[in-house]
Amino acid sequence: MSTPSVIQKHGFKEGLPQEFELVNLADLYNNFFDDLIVPHRADFYQIIWFKKGNPKHMVDFNPIDIKPNSILFVDKNSVQCFDADVAVEGVVLLFTDNFFCKTDEDTKFLRSNMLFNDLYSISTIQVHKLTSIYTGLFQFIEEELQASIDNYQSDILRNYLQNILLLSERERQNQHSKKINKGPDIDCVIKFRDLLDKNFIEQKSVSKYADQLNVTQKRLNAATLKVMDITPKQMIDARVILEAKRLLVHTEDSVKEIGYRIGFEEPTNFVKYFKKHQGFTPTEFRKKILLA
Repeated sequence: MSTPSVIQKHGFKEGLPQEFELVNLADLYNNFFDDLIVPHRADFYQIIWFKKGNPKHMVDFNPIDIKPNSILFVDKNSVQCFDADVAVEGVVLLFTDNFFCKTDEDTKFLRSNMLFNDLYSISTIQVHKLTSIYTGLFQFIEEELQASIDNYQSDILRNYLQNILLLSERERQNQHSKKINKGPDIDCVIKFRDLLDKNFIEQKSVSKYADQLNVTQKRLNAATLKVMDITPKQMIDARVILEAKRLLVHTEDSVKEIGYRIGFEEPTNFVKYFKKHQGFTPTEFRKKILLA
């Protein structure tokens, strides 16, 4: 077997007081253009406010036609690609779990926030009449980052960020009319999603996840249906298929190699699995995307 290709992955910038940064979008293009315009992952969250420009942004096979004065929310580890041909202006807010999740409540808030966890689409909002509010919040963040570091700074920044996320999720629901059912079951689903993201290659059985969570399959099924409106099995399959698509499009590995990398010992089993869920074979999907 040949050495597998790797999608470039970027970690958070080292040397900052906290894993939180506000970057000018034009400066980001100027300094990292070659890295941005090829498919890549980042192990941090990104809130990208496109103030000017109409670029086409790619996130996990979703081509997004960005409108001026809109905000895009990119989950950690998503494969994305910036537009190489359209000039843009705006700002990018970058942060990690380490920065935001100081308590269990912080973790619960971030994991249940649909801006980064929508299984149906990549979240975008039009800023519209809220421009002055967002401008003020981002200005507060910029001023705080320029201030002397003290024991209060991280908490102040985290509060500004939380306000941006709360404001954005409300606006997302107002603009897209798609709400998530939240309640006591959200804790179970958050733990399941975290386990799934770590173990989906080796573990594709609902029963094993239920055992690790110390709940029955019936309980897990009820929780995911209530919160996400899909079953645990559908969530597992969606995660496996997403990784397969990433590797098919962003690496030159053979179908056999990709199947092996995501836990299929037999290539035919991977092909059957992919076709069952997508309606076409991995090879057909690769050709379709690369010719698009």
